[in-house]
Amino acid sequence: MIRVIQWATGGVGRAAIEGILDHPDLELAGAWVHSADKDGVDLGELVGRAPIGVRASTDAERLLATPAECVLYSPFMADTETVRAILRSGKNIVTPLGWFYPRRAERQRYDELCRAAGVTLHGAGIHPGGITEKIPLVVSALSGAITEVRAEEFSDIRTYGAPDVVRDWMLFGATPEQAATSVMADVLAGGYSQSVWMIAEALGISLDERLRVTHETAVATAPIDSPIGPIAPGRVAAQRFRWQGTVRGAPVITAAVNWFMGTENLDPPWTFGPAGERYEVEIVGDPGATVTFTGMHAHSAAAGLARNPGIVATAMHCVNSIPYVVAAEPGVRTYLELPLVAGRAAASLRGADGASSAAADPELARRTAPR
Repeated sequence: MIRVIQWATGGVGRAAIEGILDHPDLELAGAWVHSADKDGVDLGELVGRAPIGVRASTDAERLLATPAECVLYSPFMADTETVRAILRSGKNIVTPLGWFYPRRAERQRYDELCRAAGVTLHGAGIHPGGITEKIPLVVSALSGAITEVRAEEFSDIRTYGAPDVVRDWMLFGATPEQAATSVMADVLAGGYSQSVWMIAEALGISLDERLRVTHETAVATAPIDSPIGPIAPGRVAAQRFRWQGTVRGAPVITAAVNWFMGTENLDPPWTFGPAGERYEVEIVGDPGATVTFTGMHAHSAAAGLARNPGIVATAMHCVNSIPYVVAAEPGVRTYLELPLVAGRAAASLRGADGASSAAADPELARRTAPR
């Protein structure tokens, strides 16, 4: 069994705890929490389950000294000093906060740290961290003469259960002038720009030196109910971000998000279109392909606040990557250097001892083991 510490217990962290508890190859060894009211809380009870005898802690040093093979690191924003401390403690890291495809200088720094500690650092998630670059590369194998790649999210932000982030960081409900000063484009660029560069380098596209970044807003034309309170007319109720790799100034690779407080009473009158909320991947080539992901958005704002499928998918991609990351050679390891990551079957479909089929069959385990 691989012992795992969960670092932070927000939406992704709580879903990750559930995923770790249900994974046949993982054991939950602890969790770091920020708030004092969670300190000492049983982690089973924290996610609405029976007690498991493992408690949350605000003591980072104690957790760094706790025997474990991996940390799933998922606070709202990464603290590089903490990341380095975790790696130096001899623990692998899987995180949705970046390191999907760090540029050369940053990768070299972390490669050196990881190799000295004998550990691996891997970025995984959903958008970015999966649908933004991993899936486009998989789909691109069906095409030749590729001229354009697009990965785009269309989401109702009312289902995102972090009102402080939506109000204070994303600046929904602010004036367009205030929203234009948001740090979100820079914060998100740490992930989305890596997605663009990974696709370009994997496909052999020679991009212009700088990515093109755009940020557009739409305002409410009538009061819009939202989890952060009513959005008043003239205030930001929808936002679009795009990170584009260009060739001689023409967009070739696009990673984009469309975040709306619903699709009514907006100026400009943006909508999700007839396909609704989704993730979309498009390859323009010979032949081309468009792949649409549905099922990762809640049917209502209330359902999304209770359990957001996109948040769960982010967590599960990280959880399912852990055995492969722990087995990998030390250093930064991206999707391009790990074997195919797969999920695990529900407990009802496993062997009598609860183990996965691979664990029950030594030969199958040998053939499917991460290398």
